[in-house]
Amino acid sequence: MRQVIVTPYQTSWPYTFEQEAARLRTVFGERLLAVHHIGSTSVPGLSAKPILDILPVVDTLDGIEAFDAAMEAIGYEVKGEFGMPGRRYYRKGGDNRTHHIHLYATGNPEIVRHVVFRDYLRHHPGEVRAYSDIKEQLATQYPTDISAYIAGKDLFVKAMEQRALLWWSRG
Repeated sequence: MRQVIVTPYQTSWPYTFEQEAARLRTVFGERLLAVHHIGSTSVPGLSAKPILDILPVVDTLDGIEAFDAAMEAIGYEVKGEFGMPGRRYYRKGGDNRTHHIHLYATGNPEIVRHVVFRDYLRHHPGEVRAYSDIKEQLATQYPTDISAYIAGKDLFVKAMEQRALLWWSRG
């Protein structure tokens, strides 16, 4: 059973991201165009489940399965699209997850959505506090029910995503 653990922001997360990004650059080589640290661990001051979300961008998904063995060799479980067409998902750490990889081909709109959401939070400390409060409350309320935790923050996150996209569009 997975525990829902939300911790205060850890200053080690950016360093851990850089280490993993270097591994991904080695795996994907010239196919890799960018690597973004996304999700709650990418926002200073934001409480988070201690799992790094990483978004690599490749030239195309054509033939990307050829890298699955190399991803397994560095500890990842290969999950394919895992319910999201246009994405390749990998996770590390089993029930005690440490990393989620959301790989997309350049041009996929999900890239902008994730990066804009991150950047919006980095520029809006009031939103960071509100989001931290909700996550901490839900983790206390649902310590062993990840589905209820996710559902509990869904409306808040969707509303914040809309505010983030509006902020970005006014750029």
